[in-house]
Amino acid sequence: MNPITYSPDYLSPPGDTLEDVLEERTMTQAELSERTGLSRKTINEIVKGKAPITSETALQLERVFDIPARFWSSREQQYREALAWREERERLAGCTDWLADFPTAKMANLGWIEKTRDKVDKLRHVLSFFGVASPAQWEEIWLGQTQNVAFRKSLRFSSDPKPMSVWLRYGEVAARSMRCASFNRERFRAGLHEIRGLTREDASVFSKEMRRICCEAGVALVFTPQLPKARVSGATRWLTPELALIQLSLRYKKDDLFWFTFFHEVAHILLHGKRDVFLEGTNGEEQEEKETEANTWARDFLIPRDDFKTFAATNDWSHPAVSEFAHKLGIAPGIVVGRMQREKIIPYSHLNAWKRTLEWSTPAAA
Repeated sequence: MNPITYSPDYLSPPGDTLEDVLEERTMTQAELSERTGLSRKTINEIVKGKAPITSETALQLERVFDIPARFWSSREQQYREALAWREERERLAGCTDWLADFPTAKMANLGWIEKTRDKVDKLRHVLSFFGVASPAQWEEIWLGQTQNVAFRKSLRFSSDPKPMSVWLRYGEVAARSMRCASFNRERFRAGLHEIRGLTREDASVFSKEMRRICCEAGVALVFTPQLPKARVSGATRWLTPELALIQLSLRYKKDDLFWFTFFHEVAHILLHGKRDVFLEGTNGEEQEEKETEANTWARDFLIPRDDFKTFAATNDWSHPAVSEFAHKLGIAPGIVVGRMQREKIIPYSHLNAWKRTLEWSTPAAA
């Protein structure tokens, strides 16, 4: 059975309680005025809810009625908060159209916001998710001058900035909840070789280990499910000068593309500035050079150029040959197949049995 809650749509000012007490004590407002030293006008305005019960007035009422001052103060505070809630609800009711492009259903299914059919409550949950007070503040934070130029440009290159901002915000929230060390370039570089060896492991193993290794080097690694209209495979940015964030989706699902995307994001951290923001698939032409640098670094880190040339020169691209070459390098064979396909050595229809499909193990991010 679901519990039934009582939420009246009216507000009762503390003056209602004061009026009840006066009636119970058979005391007039005029007499209360004399006993407290407050003017009759002030007493009448308190009863009608036009004037607040101040801390001083609460003490005066305690002495007259022997009802604790904290009761009157609490009653006043609750009323003022309820009044503010109602005023905010009225204000937000005129902003619900702003929700139109947000993937609220998906956000609720992932547990990022509470499920509700009430549009104003839904708006309130979305604003809380972003940590802003109103849609105007969202515009300023995510598209305005408070973000650096690189971030604003990257987000605006996206055809749907609102879903993209949700995806990115989840990465922020998740990263800040992780207890990562300060960024250490040498430790990060050393850990990458260990992560490269994890490409042969199952996702249940490599996902935990690579997050641990990255976090110990000052890089928060966050896996985030792809959202409708947020077409991005990965993102890299610095949340603070000592904490980098790599955020990955499973947009393409195959392990060769997952690993290439991860090391591509790694390259941005190692090769490019801390003010740069990279949203893969949404960056403008001015970042093409950096994207090319990241592609080259990821490609050669996974499979060194000379080793690949030697393997390609054998002209033996059978299943056993791919398996043996991958074993020699200590990487997953699907990565070798993906490299061969991108280099146009074999068609994209060949040797795909070596590629593994990655899926989310739970509705939320792993």
